[in-house]
Amino acid sequence: MKKFMDKDFLLSTPTAVKLFEDYASKQPIIDYHCHINPKEIAEDRRFENITQVWLGGDHYKWRLMRSAGVDEKYITGDASDREKFQKWAEVVGKAVGNPLLHWSHLELQRYFGYQGVLNGSTAEEVWQLCNKKLAEDGMTVRGLIRQSGVEVICTTDDPVDSLEWHKIIAADSSFETKVYPAWRPDKAMNIEKKDFADYIAKLSEVSGVKIDSFASLKEALVKRMAFFNDMKCCVSDHALEYVYYAPASENEIEEIFSKKMNGGQLTADDVKRYKTMFMLFCSKEYYKMGWVLQLHYGAKRDNNSRMFEKLGPDTGYDCINNYAPSSETADFLNALECDGSLPKTIIYSLNPNDNQAIDTILGCFQSSEAVSKIQHGSAWWFNDHKTGMRDQLISLGNLGYLAGFVGMLTDSRSFLSYPRHEYFRRILCNLLGELAENGEFPDDIETLGEIAADISYGNAKRYFNFS
Repeated sequence: MKKFMDKDFLLSTPTAVKLFEDYASKQPIIDYHCHINPKEIAEDRRFENITQVWLGGDHYKWRLMRSAGVDEKYITGDASDREKFQKWAEVVGKAVGNPLLHWSHLELQRYFGYQGVLNGSTAEEVWQLCNKKLAEDGMTVRGLIRQSGVEVICTTDDPVDSLEWHKIIAADSSFETKVYPAWRPDKAMNIEKKDFADYIAKLSEVSGVKIDSFASLKEALVKRMAFFNDMKCCVSDHALEYVYYAPASENEIEEIFSKKMNGGQLTADDVKRYKTMFMLFCSKEYYKMGWVLQLHYGAKRDNNSRMFEKLGPDTGYDCINNYAPSSETADFLNALECDGSLPKTIIYSLNPNDNQAIDTILGCFQSSEAVSKIQHGSAWWFNDHKTGMRDQLISLGNLGYLAGFVGMLTDSRSFLSYPRHEYFRRILCNLLGELAENGEFPDDIETLGEIAADISYGNAKRYFNFS
């Protein structure tokens, strides 16, 4: 029996070990999509204990604790940090088959030097070890980022954000990691939401544009895009139910916008047409600026309405939405291509059943503008585990150009999440090693090593044009 999470964890062949140790593991990290707080980077926050850095805001862990029958008091309630950590230790110690078991122990190994197993019995030992370590000089937010070898971070930012913390970070030459904003205009797109008009008023104030029409909304967004561009933004991100395509005329969209702003009720078709034209407009602007378009879709959010009312969004009550028609995704990309304004695009579906559909869509819109201009994004959220990552890699290899893949991102709110890149790289190298040792790829370690290094780092650096 192999030792639990030893140095060859997830690496089943000699070729896989060599690819990981000599090529993939040595690469810096480019985290081109995450949800960490730039204020905490600017202020170089120090965490008082492991619960603060590990369990605060981590709805992945919250879901698992609820599944294990833990009372909400110990999850988001008023229990002490020590009590919450104890409950987490008891749960993760039995989390067989769950990636949180692996992530948690990778983090304990890499940041705290703990080679044991976290469970209810070892909780006090680990609590003391981690808290003592967190008090050391190199264990602030910036120290954790440095230890992780992170070269670039792209946060997630609303068009109305001042980006004040990004300015502070950029002006500080003592911090080597580049921290850039990423454009996330969901609130301007989600016209069906109750607070849409309130948000438009705020956007109007921040942009200095009186927004009384869809045309003036576009003007305001362009001004804010220019500001983000000046702050070195080069990537957008959109959270969608699915990729919409229901084109409408300018007059029709103006009528829909006016109806909403005047308190009228929108139909489902109104919403779909507005979102289609909003996305087409934004994507064309991204093309002009050389930004990358990211499309994250397939989530059905806030399903437990009672708990949503109590805790709000992003607290662990989302699931996979099974409705993601590939035909509309293809039609949306085609509309941009026909207009000569299709930007580099990364497509992520939360539904793993969409892997093959996405990979066949990619091949319809590739060009010499970039290697793998249209990308199949890494296994996302509920697919962010060994099976999900492997299936995404296999599908892309079967139907596309795996060697051009831009690789892993954290999509996380935690500064201890960077070992997820190691987790991904081990899975990648194991797959490449299997193909070589099965005679499905030549015995050419240099080429395989180049592929592993590029997917781990080089492809993303070139694709996003990070200097």
